[in-house]
Amino acid sequence: MSNMKTIVGFTFKNKVKTKSFIVTTIILILLVTAGINSFYVMSLFNKDEGGPAKAEVVAMVNDTEGVAPALQAYYKKQSDSKLSIQVNDGSGDPATDEAKLKQDLAAKKIAGYLVASEGKAGEFPKFIYKSSNIRVTGDSTTKSLETALGSVKTDFIVADSLTDAQKKQLSEPITMSLEQVAVSEGNAGTNQTEEQKIAANILVYVMLFLFFMTAYMTGNMIAAEVTAEKSSRIMEILITSVSPLSQMFGKVMGMFLVGLTQIAVFVAAVAVNVNLPHNVAVLKEAHIDMSQIDPMLLIYGLVFYILGYFLFAVLFAAVGSMVSRTEDLGQAIMPITLLSLASFYISMFSLATPNTMLVKVASFIPFTSPTSMILRLGLGEVAYWEVWLSIVLLLVAIFIFGWLSAKIYRTGVLMYGKRPSWKELRKAMKAYKI
Repeated sequence: MSNMKTIVGFTFKNKVKTKSFIVTTIILILLVTAGINSFYVMSLFNKDEGGPAKAEVVAMVNDTEGVAPALQAYYKKQSDSKLSIQVNDGSGDPATDEAKLKQDLAAKKIAGYLVASEGKAGEFPKFIYKSSNIRVTGDSTTKSLETALGSVKTDFIVADSLTDAQKKQLSEPITMSLEQVAVSEGNAGTNQTEEQKIAANILVYVMLFLFFMTAYMTGNMIAAEVTAEKSSRIMEILITSVSPLSQMFGKVMGMFLVGLTQIAVFVAAVAVNVNLPHNVAVLKEAHIDMSQIDPMLLIYGLVFYILGYFLFAVLFAAVGSMVSRTEDLGQAIMPITLLSLASFYISMFSLATPNTMLVKVASFIPFTSPTSMILRLGLGEVAYWEVWLSIVLLLVAIFIFGWLSAKIYRTGVLMYGKRPSWKELRKAMKAYKI
């Protein structure tokens, strides 16, 4: 045990001091910072381009039904509105008026102008909003005009038959909140409000990304380190002082601590950026409240991360022990790489459909269950017995593949030359027992 602790400490200290780890961690912090602050940056651009951040004037052409005065009255009642309506006092010829308004638009005297269609007398007209700065989505000017015209249309149609309170109710949009309800009792990932659903979506996406990044990167580092020790013949010296099993599991534990360190840095970067004053208001406006995260989702996510890591790590160590040259390592670990990619992509492509049969089946296959079960816990509906069955299957798989990897590692670290075949490995593995 003392030898294994030495290997764990040496592996951890050696890896966290490498340039690759430091650079990767710095890049990760920068990406997190840029991603979270992008909401605030986009809000600044939105204010500049479509906000509007300053008062904007909208003129009207061909106002046969007297809509412009009603719009003026509407916006005068809105204390926080940045829009004002200009009643056109031109020659009365719509073409001439519109030509003048285009000149005003070019001179930035107005933000845009409304052109009313010529319909039947007594009918509320249709409108075209013309501007040099039109956005298909997220344009607050057009949304404000649509709301105002809706209110004016209500007054136009009902006239004096309704009270002001009733007119106000008619113009108010219907709001509907969302809440996921459990179909059956005793299930996880249910009874979530809209805010909790948004927070769970973000957390699941982040956990899937972190699982793939840390498990794949640390697994590659384990295989690469074992292969490098073999190719440089250092393994022959190490094997005289430390048993192969202590080496293998020491490297796996050391790399596990490296992965946890990187995750801890990521979490710290997220916590700092989310709590910055300018981000708090923007995230709240976007209905993103990470305090709504279910603590059990975090706990289960950590459990599945740990189990998934150890399953892939022992396989990477076993494959690394069979390769004598670092040039051959990429081809050797390709099957494990494909398994990790399959686990990642099944879940990522099923974020919108977490309760499909594919995700349900994948949540019980040890190589894909860590990510698939995280997805079902966060965004789908899963019975607790399914969660624990998946955990048990993962533990059984870790024991079986850990035992098999230990036998392969013990044999492979001292086999040089071409990569040994499975028949040669099987013969060598029969020579001893674990």
